Amino acid sequence: RLMTVDAAEHYDNAKAKRNAVILALAQALFGAIGTAMAVTAGLIGSQLAPTVSLATMPVSVMIIGTAVSTFPISLMMRRIGRRAGFIACALVGFVGALIGLAAIILQFFSLFLAGCALIGVYQASASYYRFAAADLASPAFRPKAISWVLTGGILAAVAGSAMVMKTVDLFAPITFAGSWAAMAVISLVAALLLIPLDIPTATEAHATTGRPLAEIATQPRYIVAALSAMLSYGIMVLVMTATPVAMLGCGFTVNDSAWVIQWHAIAMFLPSFFTGHLIVRFGAEKIAAGGMLLLVGAAISGLMGIHFENFAVGLILLGLGWNFGFLGGTTLLTTTYEPAEKNKAQGLNDLMVFCTNALASLAAGMLLAGSGWNAVNYAVFPMVALALVMIGWLMTHRKATPVT
Repeated sequence: RLMTVDAAEHYDNAKAKRNAVILALAQALFGAIGTAMAVTAGLIGSQLAPTVSLATMPVSVMIIGTAVSTFPISLMMRRIGRRAGFIACALVGFVGALIGLAAIILQFFSLFLAGCALIGVYQASASYYRFAAADLASPAFRPKAISWVLTGGILAAVAGSAMVMKTVDLFAPITFAGSWAAMAVISLVAALLLIPLDIPTATEAHATTGRPLAEIATQPRYIVAALSAMLSYGIMVLVMTATPVAMLGCGFTVNDSAWVIQWHAIAMFLPSFFTGHLIVRFGAEKIAAGGMLLLVGAAISGLMGIHFENFAVGLILLGLGWNFGFLGGTTLLTTTYEPAEKNKAQGLNDLMVFCTNALASLAAGMLLAGSGWNAVNYAVFPMVALALVMIGWLMTHRKATPVT
């Protein structure tokens, strides 16, 4: 009997690692699309939008598409399973990229926004890759499984930026059409890659039991975990969305901004090789707090000048800060719910994250058009201050009331 239990545990561990590798590759493919979106969407918006203040609206619409579909996708996957949900949403991304391609060719801003919204649905499902990797992982492997998935972003950073550079004029004189055609191909490949994923569909008992969502979401740990993820992601979106447009306004080229976004994306995901180990050693709260301080460094770099190195260093720090803040918050969140509660707990968290991101991306265009690049960077400070206060409150609360 003991041998059977050991064999079962070994099988579960092997399956958890195999799933994490598949999801890391799937993250890499979606991340390449995300990187291409970061480089091209604001610039396409500048070409197609009726006013410059709406240049970042394509990114906002993508994130709104993510926000409104995040919770329904979570509930859908509870019924049909993670694998089927991930594949379906990758195919939605494929359709969205084709619609975006048609809009670029036809010079139709509203149609382009529709394509971006569908890419947002794809992003909503991809945001669950990290949770899916944790589903079958042991408590000791869970932070590492989440980190493994995010390491896929390293390949995405290089592939996404290189893809934009190689395809930006592929269908010249129609700028960026080639990039969106490549995004469609990548989405289709991602759907095929996810077919071997092995995550059981939740049982009916798991689908109908668990605490009320309000009880889960009012836990101090849940509040701080969600806030850490919301603010680290929101700050990253605010500054990253504004950067290509700001650089173009400062006389830099599309390739210059692509390089900066590539370094930023590498900084977002490279630490994932060791962030899980740091969380195990120091705790999720401390790592999230460290991420917030790095985000302050990004804002300071942006305020120090408008040279290439200011943009580059700022976005590298922005990526590092996002990694620590978001991974710390995500790991902390996984300690706040039981398996039967995961879909609604994760769905609410990601709904709040992407609503924050939508507001941040809209604010990026408005701040940039109305008050300039410095205003974007100044906006970072109050958000970081809020996050640090709440993390400090949680750490004090946990010392006063030990978790049993």
